[in-house]
Amino acid sequence: METPIADFVSAYLQSGVSRLHMPGHKGRGPLGCEQLDITEIAGADALYQADGIIARSERNAAALFGTAATFYSAEGSSQCIRAMLYLSMLHAPSGGERPVIVAARNAHQSFVLAAALLDVEIVWLWPEDASFSLCRCSVSSRQLEGALKRLSRPPVAVYLTAPDYLGNTLDIAALAETAHRFGVPLVVDGAHGAYLKFLPHSAHPIDLGADLCCDSAHKTLPMLTGGAYLHVSPQAPADFIENGKRALALFGSTSPSYLILQSLDLANRHLAEDYPSRLAACAARMEVLRAALRDNGWRIAKSDPMKLTFAAAESGWDGKELAMLLRQEKVECEYADPDFTVLMATPENTEQDFTRILSALGRNSRQKQILRCCPTLVPMETGCSPREAVFAPSESVPASLAAGRILAAPTVGCPPAVPVAVSGERISQSAVEVFAYYGVSSVQVVKDL
Repeated sequence: METPIADFVSAYLQSGVSRLHMPGHKGRGPLGCEQLDITEIAGADALYQADGIIARSERNAAALFGTAATFYSAEGSSQCIRAMLYLSMLHAPSGGERPVIVAARNAHQSFVLAAALLDVEIVWLWPEDASFSLCRCSVSSRQLEGALKRLSRPPVAVYLTAPDYLGNTLDIAALAETAHRFGVPLVVDGAHGAYLKFLPHSAHPIDLGADLCCDSAHKTLPMLTGGAYLHVSPQAPADFIENGKRALALFGSTSPSYLILQSLDLANRHLAEDYPSRLAACAARMEVLRAALRDNGWRIAKSDPMKLTFAAAESGWDGKELAMLLRQEKVECEYADPDFTVLMATPENTEQDFTRILSALGRNSRQKQILRCCPTLVPMETGCSPREAVFAPSESVPASLAAGRILAAPTVGCPPAVPVAVSGERISQSAVEVFAYYGVSSVQVVKDL
């Protein structure tokens, strides 16, 4: 497969042209990558008005993912999430009323902030299972149908996160069928699942019925941090394609990183060659590792194929304590909280990486489950809209004293960047308990005027 962006930059480097343009390093510097770092010079195309090498590369990506269109982001899935919400609004004008979106509660904070910027009302789908985790939100098609029936007017979209930070997946096909039956697009934050397309049987949201989906390519594919895709399904409304670049430009920098664009471009060739076979081999290796860990007394939670999610508390450990144990043996995890420790693998990991995990953990010396559990978060009263809360004067207060105050800004870092309370909600006592459980010591609240 051709790599037009990378080929152009390579040819420009070989030409020896004097760089009387940005960036200021002029192709020289201590990192060693500066020579490949250019800007939108003649022939390099322009990301948000692409009709040359970038457009060709994006068409290659669309062919690989089987989409009607795939657009590049050099600013991660956060940019794509904002764009997807904007596209949903453009597609379904609200007639002067605040647009409504139905969303699973484990949404990334970038979604909440996008809703604030665009003044969108969120109707939350809360998890159906009794065991609460900040990252997880089980949603069924039956639950979604009930939520859609209760609304007085159709939402602009249904918004889901799949896979989530723990590797849980949803029945996207059934949820898509339900949303479409009500004439509503399905939008998926698939930041952790770009690789799902390349499994022996694709589990990618676009193939399961989603209309729009974003992938953080850098999370699971071999490319630089910040590289992401905005995918439009072949069955999606045509205006999603027509307005895709416009939506991304609204939230993106006019100086996109050409290092990231080259990385996305070169990944197309990688994905078109031996990546699927290497991915299948890695998935098989992960299954062998899970089986060995279970044999050694470790509880392993169900997850997508490339995540290794330890049910730490069920194994007798605090998740962060388990992460420290791994770190001592040169294994750095992706995420840890009191209940779970998450490791993410790709075909780029070596056999040494897998053997180190077993070596670090050995046989689990603690067989008794930790009985404490995360407090259950219950729906909170809405004090004002997300937009009003985000743009109101605010102050930081101890989380333990925040009950009754209106949250101004999300207060959970990344990972997992899933808010406990959402901007505009009046913080409940249950939220205060969840803040304490996850180690959130202070929150930003709307000032009492």
